[in-house]
Amino acid sequence: MKLEGIHHVTCITGDAPQNVRFYAGTLGLKMVKKSVNQDDPTVYHLFYADEEGAPGSDITFFEYPGATRGRAGAGMIHCITWRVSSDQAIDFWEERLSAREVATERSEGRLQFEDPEGLGLELAVVANSDPPLRALHPEIPEEHALLGFDSVRAYTRDPSASEPLLESALGFFPETPNSSWMIRGEQRGSLYFYDEAPTTEGLSGAGTVHHVAWASQMDEVGEWRKRAIAGGAQPTPIIDRFWFRSVYFREPSGVLFEIATLGPGFAIDEAPGELGEKLVLPPDYEHLRDKLEKVLTPLPDPRSL
Repeated sequence: MKLEGIHHVTCITGDAPQNVRFYAGTLGLKMVKKSVNQDDPTVYHLFYADEEGAPGSDITFFEYPGATRGRAGAGMIHCITWRVSSDQAIDFWEERLSAREVATERSEGRLQFEDPEGLGLELAVVANSDPPLRALHPEIPEEHALLGFDSVRAYTRDPSASEPLLESALGFFPETPNSSWMIRGEQRGSLYFYDEAPTTEGLSGAGTVHHVAWASQMDEVGEWRKRAIAGGAQPTPIIDRFWFRSVYFREPSGVLFEIATLGPGFAIDEAPGELGEKLVLPPDYEHLRDKLEKVLTPLPDPRSL
């Protein structure tokens, strides 16, 4: 039993229209689901991914309108990295981001920058056998598009405390002792890095990561829950999120983990070619549609960006 790398990364925004313009417009990802936070349906849950909304490409946002900017600290993810295909892709993105007044920092095979609310992002040239998870955008050549997640980086004050859960319970294997771990299934893999935490305390808010989800086969999420318990974690019961089933727990550094199933997927309630075009509510929330449509922030059409 192996986890199939990162399933999705969920973050917080205080400005959903700006968020759409950046992730669907500037980065060229496809909005594959416009829905609501199932724990607080008065706020958006926006999903951006490849053309099919495949796990491994999906960055999502809860919108809390007007939320103050947060700050990553110990027990929080501070950087999300996507794969790109080549140094020429890095050239393209450096020019594209600069033209949109997004500051960048380049190193060998890598380009670091922030979203409009300060969330740390990175593109990296990574050669592996993982299928490319690519969105189509008229301004972005296919050969330069984002290809799915490579890794996330978290702050911690004691990386060794997480080793038993990561290795023994969840099947991660160390790339660098107490610094980086790899998880790889049959189709995909991802890296999980630790960096030394800053002295300032973290603050949840706009521009911070809420949790990272790791991908499970459909029939294995219950067993992963048992393994998490055996590893000392305190997972939630299995929760039906309609598009996938999930359990949540904090790993010893404090980062919130989710184990999410690879299906049923976003096409269960929308035609593949129509993903993200309208507000979609899980069945248990459909009776709230009239109320929610009046309070949710109007959004730009992601297809026009």
